[in-house]
Amino acid sequence: MASAATAVARGAGARAAAALRGGCGTAARGRSRATLARPLGTAPGTVPDMKLYLWERYREAKRSTEELVPSIMSNLLNPDAIFSNNEMSLSDIEIYGFDYDYTLVFYSKHLHTLIFNAARDLLINEHRYPVEIRKYEYDPNFAIRGLHYDVQRAVLMKIDAFHYIQLGTVYRGLSVVPDEEVIEMYEGSHVPLEQMSDFYGKSSHGNTMKQFMDIFSLPEMTLLSCVNEYFLKNNIDYEPVHLYKDVKDSIRDVHIKGIMYRAIEADIEKYICYAEQTRAVLAKLADHGKKMFLITNSPSSFVDKGMRYIVGKDWRDLFDVVIVQAEKPNFFNDKRRPFRKVNEKGVLLWDKIHKLQKGQIYKQGNLYEFLKLTGWRGSKVLYFGDHIYSDLADLTLKHGWRTGAIIPELRSELKIMNTEQYIQTMTWLQTLTGLLEQMQVHRDAESQLVLQEWKKERKEMREMTKGFFNAQFGSLFRTDQNPTYFLRRLSRFADIYMASLSCLLNYDVSHTFYPRRTPLQHELPAWSDRPPAAGLPLLQEAQAK
Repeated sequence: MASAATAVARGAGARAAAALRGGCGTAARGRSRATLARPLGTAPGTVPDMKLYLWERYREAKRSTEELVPSIMSNLLNPDAIFSNNEMSLSDIEIYGFDYDYTLVFYSKHLHTLIFNAARDLLINEHRYPVEIRKYEYDPNFAIRGLHYDVQRAVLMKIDAFHYIQLGTVYRGLSVVPDEEVIEMYEGSHVPLEQMSDFYGKSSHGNTMKQFMDIFSLPEMTLLSCVNEYFLKNNIDYEPVHLYKDVKDSIRDVHIKGIMYRAIEADIEKYICYAEQTRAVLAKLADHGKKMFLITNSPSSFVDKGMRYIVGKDWRDLFDVVIVQAEKPNFFNDKRRPFRKVNEKGVLLWDKIHKLQKGQIYKQGNLYEFLKLTGWRGSKVLYFGDHIYSDLADLTLKHGWRTGAIIPELRSELKIMNTEQYIQTMTWLQTLTGLLEQMQVHRDAESQLVLQEWKKERKEMREMTKGFFNAQFGSLFRTDQNPTYFLRRLSRFADIYMASLSCLLNYDVSHTFYPRRTPLQHELPAWSDRPPAAGLPLLQEAQAK
């Protein structure tokens, strides 16, 4: 995922490097290595001062970068925009579907603390873990979504789209694992396919990795790391596989046993972020004659109380079908489970379901029966969810639905990308990388010392860039230079993605989303110099409206 600022910075680096080469035309690209090896203005037969020459090129690149920053600052991206992986027109969409948690409803920072504390107490009370782990408290700034956990080695890490571990982001407990140890552990930094998680991000059938894709998994990662930390600090011999399973079961029980649901229902104002825009989105779609449905894994009474709070007591009037406790992703694959109707008191009825009626709530079921009873199928349906695997993957791969991912972290990351400090850093990082690529032809000892200094600066800047987002793991969407494994799956399974459903209010119901044409490695970088054709993603134009 790249913002306009990042894209322009990438183009800026290319332009700055081209300027240093004397142009970007065919003649410049065809300049021989021998010519590059002798600094301009150096007479044949004389010994050039390579150190002086290289640092002068460095200063020229710095000046070029500083001149480019103001133009990049005029092309900031709007955090309330919708971004497209695949061309899609809303004029083709007749039916809108929604997940509930972190799609229709957003939760406050208190919820993850609640989940962490409840699961920690279950570890102590039911799994007989040391009571001393109660001293660990939830740190909302420790983990990010999309990380992988090596179950057998008990390490948490960030992996890119090519299965390479981002060095410096591997944690055992709460401490970073040195790069040398990581390389020794994995015989390099690549994780083979057979060790990666299965299709749904789980560790099973010999896979040693578990990918945490759910927003609810943030407390789980933190609890795993805290308990690992306690055992390591106290030299306690333990089996990492057992720890992983016990923490997973404790987190699951916070949901299954209703601990989380009861706490939210008892203090709904503390845990649910009230949002008038959720009702505004649903009302807008209803006013334009769109059909709507809800499929969630959450229970009936919990959903009802939450929707009454954020939408109103008449919320069911907006939906043509409501399905609770669907058990996604099994809902999309298991043809055997029939629907059951839930009455006003939450009691399950035994009636055979011949039609999914508006105003009723249904439990369980499966997508195949859903399609049979509604006739809703294909690209006329757009479904929104926050879990890329459980909500979106099967729908796009097996059923041809269009999909929209809700990525709450997107808004905060774009705000960081829009800051002058980030833009200055990224522009110079791109320029310095281009300078290194160009000047590496100078193999003499003096030049290599200068290049080593530049490489050191580049490494420090990469670490600084990571720290802009998260001190331990950096951006949700990028490693040092590659897309993350998370982004790879997002790009594959979501036609569009956005920070929240409220972003839909900025677009007409017939709007067409066009993915930006970003250059391939063998294409000219000129495309990335241009802002998107659609004005809305640009922050300044959105503000002008």
